[in-house]
Amino acid sequence: MIKTYYYRTLFYLIGLFVISLGISLTIVADLGAGAWDALNVGLSNIIGFTVGTWTIIVGIILIILNAILLKSRPAYLAIITITLIGFFIDFWLIYMFGDLVPTDFGQKILLLILGIIALAFGIATYLQAKFPLSPIDQLMVAIRERLKVNLMVAKTIGEVTALILAFIFKGPIGIGTIIITFSIGPLIQLFFPTLEKCMDMLTREKQVFAKKNG
Repeated sequence: MIKTYYYRTLFYLIGLFVISLGISLTIVADLGAGAWDALNVGLSNIIGFTVGTWTIIVGIILIILNAILLKSRPAYLAIITITLIGFFIDFWLIYMFGDLVPTDFGQKILLLILGIIALAFGIATYLQAKFPLSPIDQLMVAIRERLKVNLMVAKTIGEVTALILAFIFKGPIGIGTIIITFSIGPLIQLFFPTLEKCMDMLTREKQVFAKKNG
C-alpha cells in the first residue's frame, strides 16, 4: 500500500511539473495560449503579479464556484494541485525561459507543438494518481451536473467562458489557442493507456512481491 501511494505521488508530481512546462511553452511560443492560460497572462499583464500567481488565484475562485454549482463543500485538496501548478509555471517562465524569445514563425510553431505534447503528457500522467483534479477539470464536472449536459458541452461552456474573459483582459488568444483546444483531447487519449499500463505494472509488481514475502 505504501509503495502504491509512493508511485501515485510520483506520477502526480511529475505530471504537474510537465503540465506547467507545457503551459509555459505555449505561452512563450506567442501564438496564442490555452483559454485559461491566456486569461492568467492577461490578468498578469494588466493587474500585475506573476502568471503562476494568477493561476492559483483563478483556481481558488473556481474551487468556490464549483462548490456553489455542485451545492457541496469546496474541494480544499484541489488547492494543492493548483498551487503546485502555479509555482511550477513561475519556475519555468521566470527562471528557465525568462530570456527565451522566439525570433521566427518556425521557432514559435516548434515551441507550441512541444508545449502541447508536454501538456497532454502531463495531464495523462497526473490523472493516473487519482488525486484531486485541477479546478478547471472540476468545473467541467460541475457544469455537467448543474446543467445536465454531457462532458463535451460542459467543457465547451467552460472554455468559451475563459476565452471571453481572456479577450476582456487582453490575453494572448490566437491560432495556438484553436490548435490547443482541438488537439489536447486526442493527445491525452493517446498517452493515457500507456501510462495507465505503466502505473498498473509498477503497483502490481509491488503487490505481488509483498504477497510473496508476506
